[in-house]
Amino acid sequence: MACVETTSSRPYHLVIFGASGFTGQFVVEEVARTVSEGPNGNLKWAVAGRSKQKLEKVLEQAAGVLSKPELRSEVDIIVADVGEPDSLAAMCKQAVVVLNCVGPYRFYGEQVVKACVENGAHHIDISGEPQFLEGMQLNYSSQAADKGVYIIGSCGFDSIPADMGVLYTRDQFKGTLTAVESFLTVSAGPDGGCIHDGTWQSAVYGFADSHKLQSLRRKFNHKPLPTVGSKLKRRGALFYSNEIEQYTVPFMGSDPSVVKRSQRFLVEEHQATPVQYGAYAGIGGIGNVIKLMFAGMMFWFLVKFSFGRDLLVKHPEFFSFGLFSKAGPSRKQMEASSFQFALYGEGYTEGQDPSQGKPNSKIRTLVQGPECGYVATPIAMVQAALTVLNEPTALPKTGGVYTPGAAFAKTTLIDRLNKHGIQFSVI
Repeated sequence: MACVETTSSRPYHLVIFGASGFTGQFVVEEVARTVSEGPNGNLKWAVAGRSKQKLEKVLEQAAGVLSKPELRSEVDIIVADVGEPDSLAAMCKQAVVVLNCVGPYRFYGEQVVKACVENGAHHIDISGEPQFLEGMQLNYSSQAADKGVYIIGSCGFDSIPADMGVLYTRDQFKGTLTAVESFLTVSAGPDGGCIHDGTWQSAVYGFADSHKLQSLRRKFNHKPLPTVGSKLKRRGALFYSNEIEQYTVPFMGSDPSVVKRSQRFLVEEHQATPVQYGAYAGIGGIGNVIKLMFAGMMFWFLVKFSFGRDLLVKHPEFFSFGLFSKAGPSRKQMEASSFQFALYGEGYTEGQDPSQGKPNSKIRTLVQGPECGYVATPIAMVQAALTVLNEPTALPKTGGVYTPGAAFAKTTLIDRLNKHGIQFSVI
């Protein structure tokens, strides 16, 4: 069971590391909103990062946005830097859970995971980088298990809606669910929307290093998961989806790899029936298709060369047709944005043998919520942390490196998310 008690030497339930970064500032605000949901109605927390001045500024900003002037004086500041291991160790010794907002994780993540494992702090991140997530599982899972530390990755928009959405669909299905396809659509208001370029950098370096991910996966020596029911057919690289009535592409994020890892855990630890999964994202009409093809060709060409990667990183707005920017979205843009994650499942009704014949039942579920990057992600991350703090007996029996689905399958995380605007429903 996870140890989640504060002590005189470990005074904080949560420490937000990277609190002055673009995403970190919104995580600070979300924690401040939810202090009453901590253990016994009280949450002790602190912010951490390289610059005391920037952290003070973030607390000042949150105090103004939330009309909570007490944040200026009541929230402690810890100075810590990924380049200084001693400072990370000192931070982790003071925290029950570290919320790690410092990306790209491929460059800055492992140092924090290592410090958490060695110093007894649980770790939650919002990474959408499969190479980092799977590398941490390979390199730290047994050590984390020995220490009773829970390292839970991808607890933001990547990949809680997908991973918990598949589990929700399975739990709502009357029978044996064998396959799910998800279709993401994002809506923006009249002012449009964009994504901060930290995510763009992760994508650039992730695609450049994709060959390393394959060699990393071979080190696990996993046997293929058994296919139950009809084999899920892969769709094309670009197709018109009747489900969401727009042109659609395979989802390029971490969701497929995270869901697969969760399914493997549930098969191996709980003898569950594995659910096959396909992830897709809607891109809209023909105009967007042309833009995407042009941007995609430039991206695939440039990402192969160091000078090309430098160009992509320096000019995200140009190469992404404004989808990514160094400034990130405005609060007004965020307030007007939302996402919908439609999940289409199939399987066998109770009493039907999944090894005989085609699936004979379908289900459709929906995960929907506010702007994905900087509203839904902080909500998901903070609720994941509060679930660890409030429901340690519902987590896996031993520590380790986990996906959200593996860590939270037996918890009330979905109920918590429903109360905070990320809603799961059967259609």
